[in-house]
Amino acid sequence: MRIDLHTHSTASDGTDTPAELVRNAADAGLDVVALTDHDTVGGHAEARAALPAGLTLVTGAELSCRLPAHDGSGDGISLHMLAYLFDPDEPELARERELVRDDRIPRAQGMVAKLQELGVPVTWEQVARIAGDGAVGRPHIATAMVELGVVATVSDAFTSEWLANDGRAYVEKHELDPFDAVRLVKAAGGVTVFAHPLALKRGVCVPESAIAELAAAGLDGIEVDHMDHDAPTRDRLRAMAADLGVLTTGSSDYHGSRKTCRLGEYTTDPEIYGEIVRRATGAFPVPGAGG
Repeated sequence: MRIDLHTHSTASDGTDTPAELVRNAADAGLDVVALTDHDTVGGHAEARAALPAGLTLVTGAELSCRLPAHDGSGDGISLHMLAYLFDPDEPELARERELVRDDRIPRAQGMVAKLQELGVPVTWEQVARIAGDGAVGRPHIATAMVELGVVATVSDAFTSEWLANDGRAYVEKHELDPFDAVRLVKAAGGVTVFAHPLALKRGVCVPESAIAELAAAGLDGIEVDHMDHDAPTRDRLRAMAADLGVLTTGSSDYHGSRKTCRLGEYTTDPEIYGEIVRRATGAFPVPGAGG
């Protein structure tokens, strides 16, 4: 089985519609694909309706989180938590997702304003056009910068010069405490996996001690095989997971044409996928019936 547990559609910041994504996943030879848009389950219904025969859909989301600073200051470290097979109607988790989504527009508008102050002629109208009906985020702003010729690729915008977590145009948003995220997802019957935990080129990463604390609090796994982890980092994370007794996953973090990664570029072991399904009680994988 070929299993990719981290993809995005136009419901957040991907370029494939949910229907296109599942069709492309089948064409890429995948047997299982998880749709994990940022802080939203808005693409799940369309993906289900279009699901090809032979492909199984895992419903999920990638939750925006921030680990608070130890000194209690307003700063902290942003991170992403993959949540799988939770009940999307569980009210507390749904409310938190809504708070994050509601903050996305003023946050993106703030980044546009900062870019304008830095001499980049990006406009909110341009970013809104690129985002369409999706949950607006930094990749949409980065795409606008590519259109304007400010940077060559979307990835080039995610530096300290521009949109990285420590970047000149960065603006914070409402984010879940990761310990609350683990608790809420578990209460909704789901499974949590820390997304790309040591993706250093994205900015400051959480310390390994915090990963251990999250594991003790119920974190199910960590995403190991990912385009932003080199081979030594993957080895380090695999050893860490073994020490902590948590699962290890692999996935593409596919965003369509917005990133260079391909569907199925990294995959998850079928036994680990089976364990994720076994632990979940909030929802179940959806087998394709030829939609």
